[in-house]
Amino acid sequence: MRVVEIRDRFGLDHLIAGERPDPQPGPGEVLVRLRAASLNYRDLLMVRGQYNPRQPLPLIPGSDGAGAVEAIGPGVNRVTVGDRVCPIFAQRWLAGEPDRQRLRSTLGGPLDGTFAERIVVAQEGLVHTPAHLSDLEAACLPCAAVTAYNALVTEGGLTAGQTVLLQGTGGVSIFALQIARALGARAIITSSSEAKLERARQLGAWACLNYRQEPRWAKRVLELTGSHGVDLVVEVGGAGTLAQSLKAVRIGGRIALIGVLSGVTSELALTSILMRRVRIQGIMVGHRDSFEALNRLLEVHQIRPVIDRSFPLAEARGALEWMAGGSHFGKIALSI
Repeated sequence: MRVVEIRDRFGLDHLIAGERPDPQPGPGEVLVRLRAASLNYRDLLMVRGQYNPRQPLPLIPGSDGAGAVEAIGPGVNRVTVGDRVCPIFAQRWLAGEPDRQRLRSTLGGPLDGTFAERIVVAQEGLVHTPAHLSDLEAACLPCAAVTAYNALVTEGGLTAGQTVLLQGTGGVSIFALQIARALGARAIITSSSEAKLERARQLGAWACLNYRQEPRWAKRVLELTGSHGVDLVVEVGGAGTLAQSLKAVRIGGRIALIGVLSGVTSELALTSILMRRVRIQGIMVGHRDSFEALNRLLEVHQIRPVIDRSFPLAEARGALEWMAGGSHFGKIALSI
């Protein structure tokens, strides 16, 4: 089968197309013929060697994928040949709280991932694809969409009439915008691009803020919310934006900490968290139960992922370079 892999050294220059033997399913396992994959910032960091420099090589990157069941091993009863499916990100995290072993079962490192024609996973590590989505669209769900759903619903408890602040227009934030709108919540979104903000308005954003024009955007958020603040912040910036998020969230509000695009360390006044009873929750994608709940919401509201561009599998390096440039809106996908 065709694969794209990091063979012996980290770096985009060392991401190469190759061949591996077709895998075969054992007891309780499923062979999935992948039709599409999608990119996450984690994949870029993994290829560069910045996510886990001790990751054993060779490695097939890719955390997201979608396809169809091609063969099943003895004892499989959750899926049948021909079913359209997505592998879940953390293969052993099916429900409940995560632990070390569950979080070490992730695709695209330490396990081989989805930049390949075929993958074998345990039957428990699959969900059925929403019927209204193409494989390319479904491949965008396992990380970004589940992360957004976990941040807003599973952990965030967002309800109709509440207000959420979303940072940027990458995959997680755009999924969060679509989900928030489906829940009847209002979304404020930030970007440095007026063109991207206009696209966010078309998707239903309640308010849009250009953080280059308004670097202290928390003040504007408070004006928009009548000095109340937002109920929830989906924090993808990290160190560079957390101080503004703490000023923008309401007393007793929540911050879902997802990304570290602007840095990993920050000096904060802890009183802004203590005295205002703000809850900061780290989000690491989510479990299979959240994925299946997400899929039900997508089907009811007929929500489709926003795909910026798609590339053929052999051009995975170019797709990652496109992501590194930061000009995308929504998800970047690979057709396999």
